[in-house]
Amino acid sequence: MSQHWEIYALKYAEHTNRQRLSNFIFDEDPHGAGALDFFIWVVKNDTQTILIDTGFDQAEAQSRGRSVDRDPVEALAGMGIKAEEITDVVVTHLHFDHAGGLDRYPSAKFHLQEAEMAYATGPCMCHGALKAPFTVGHVVEMVQHVYSGRVIFYDGDAEVAPGLTVHKTGGHSRGLQAVQVETANGPVCLASDASHMYENFEKGKLFPIVADVEDMLKGFDIIRSLAGHDHRVIPGHDPLVTKYYPSFGQTGFIWRLDLPRIA
Repeated sequence: MSQHWEIYALKYAEHTNRQRLSNFIFDEDPHGAGALDFFIWVVKNDTQTILIDTGFDQAEAQSRGRSVDRDPVEALAGMGIKAEEITDVVVTHLHFDHAGGLDRYPSAKFHLQEAEMAYATGPCMCHGALKAPFTVGHVVEMVQHVYSGRVIFYDGDAEVAPGLTVHKTGGHSRGLQAVQVETANGPVCLASDASHMYENFEKGKLFPIVADVEDMLKGFDIIRSLAGHDHRVIPGHDPLVTKYYPSFGQTGFIWRLDLPRIA
């Protein structure tokens, strides 16, 4: 029997000074507002808590012109979770906004696609356009964790825990993986950057940072299949997530995603 999980989105940052042309190729309104929210995700049940991605800190935000509302570790504290107690972190890919601060989880194993490690440390990083979303310090930290035996590699689809699986999509990054989570209300797909916004997968719109166009388009079909219903696909950066799902307590920055949409 599959284990049912609860899922929480924790918003730690936003990028409001942004146009739609930065989110969609061939968009009909390229100069319209295109704000992004930045999340990490917590998946938990009675016996286990798993973190999906680790976000970025204030120093990274300043270097990239972003705004941090709260440190990701502080966001976790809003759920009573201590970073040092996290034992498993799924890293969907190694871009700066998903893989910062790995050293703040000293007890964790990191779950990563083989293809992502090869991509982030291989010849593609000789090209400015491909290496731009990566921060070399984050990648070096992950290499160090490989050498200390703290990285669990996958080659495609795999089970991290009962009812929680990872699925390689590629597209946005060579080894990008989405996460399928079994909940009491059916499977939910945490798409991460397989679809930054709802519009990406709903309308087949490409995101401009793309390693493989065909894989990105196929990825839209993969995440829909994993969720079983479009309303159970959670995009990686869409502010609408904060409108569609109930808030957690009085925090103002945490939303529960395993419950049905409220809007």
